[in-house]
Amino acid sequence: MSAFELAAADLWATGITPDQHPVAFLREHLTARGAIPAAALLDVGNGTQVLVGGAVTHRQRSATAGGITFLNLEDETGMTNVVVSEGLWRRERTTLLNATALLIRGTAQVGQGTVSLVANKVTALDLATLADRLRDFR
Repeated sequence: MSAFELAAADLWATGITPDQHPVAFLREHLTARGAIPAAALLDVGNGTQVLVGGAVTHRQRSATAGGITFLNLEDETGMTNVVVSEGLWRRERTTLLNATALLIRGTAQVGQGTVSLVANKVTALDLATLADRLRDFR
């Protein structure tokens, strides 16, 4: 197994990665596309448009949330809380339900030491394909 495959298998089987998080293998690719790590979200101003990428760890759609769906993305630096409007959910439902990793553009809501990202665009990330492609160039 490659280092990426081993990290992904560890994360899938145990929920942790003893060495590197699978998204760490894609950081150069994500940075080149303009994505920032989850840890950097605390440094952006409220209302700033940002791009983040990571593995989807949770999807929650509460009956009391008025059609809002909440996602968590995880990268090698931490978690990003994502708020998905009912309209975006309807437009991108297939991607949001099926993708194991996402690239999300949205508006940062920063306050009291926490950040949420209100999504306005989502793109599926195929971690395995990207990792294989990136490995070919090393």
